[in-house]
Amino acid sequence: MAMLALIAGATASGKSALALELAERTNGVIINADSAQLYRDLPVLSAAPTPDELARAEHGLYGIADGAHPCSAADWAELARREVAGARAQGRLPILVGGTGLYIRTLLFGIAPVPPIDPEIRRQVRETPVVENRAKLLELDPDAAARLNPADTIRIARALEVVVSTGRPLSDWQKRRAGGIAGEVELRPLILLPPRDWLYARCDERFAQMIEHGAVGEVKALLARNLDPNLPVMRGIGVREISAYLLGEMMLAEAIAAGQQATRRYAKRQYTWFAHQPPPEWPRFCEPLDESSMPDALELLGATA
Repeated sequence: MAMLALIAGATASGKSALALELAERTNGVIINADSAQLYRDLPVLSAAPTPDELARAEHGLYGIADGAHPCSAADWAELARREVAGARAQGRLPILVGGTGLYIRTLLFGIAPVPPIDPEIRRQVRETPVVENRAKLLELDPDAAARLNPADTIRIARALEVVVSTGRPLSDWQKRRAGGIAGEVELRPLILLPPRDWLYARCDERFAQMIEHGAVGEVKALLARNLDPNLPVMRGIGVREISAYLLGEMMLAEAIAAGQQATRRYAKRQYTWFAHQPPPEWPRFCEPLDESSMPDALELLGATA
């Protein structure tokens, strides 16, 4: 059975550095499992691989999508399956790297086999205010309405379009999953869970560096496209805060502080998910990832000097 390495964890936890080391030792192919890095619009703000990193190892699924066209977890999983198969066909180690838990879970364990949504129903739902959609969801799928945050536009719309289009609640479809590859590979996973104070300090430092390296210009170009504000790329970490600065609603220092806070909050949510959701037998690496601890992390992944 072919091997698949997985390095997962919160933003700024050191996933990319570890993946590069592993790829260089194994002639591996790094495959992106981060929703923000999938889009080409914000390479700096999403911490996409640098030219130097791209030269050190082959990377797949980074910056391949236009932010105007959202990519679902199912869409990404299909692309990732092809990348994994391509690396395996070359006799190389596929190394899945990212912090989007839904992507990783979908690829490994499959997704609910919901039929295609009627395009007209989807259009109507997506153009309706969230308050009206939630009222309709309370009628048709009260369990989902009670479970979801009343302000969660995307998930409420998804639950409503599924029940309207298929006649069955999303929870019914989610009782079984299809398409996962976990049974086809020898998985070598590692979850990075460094000390929170170390992680949050890294988040702050990295966001400040993003500002220095062009994040403001990226957001300015994105705003010029007048995209739907509900698109994933428009809701990327830091986009709202930098947009407020560009629109004169914040001073730059305020925008940086707000962006750092948003990054820390995002990292906290990811940290909680990865601490509890993956199978308990998956190894957790709880040290700060640096030159001294890198060998220990690589050993857990089965790579030694």
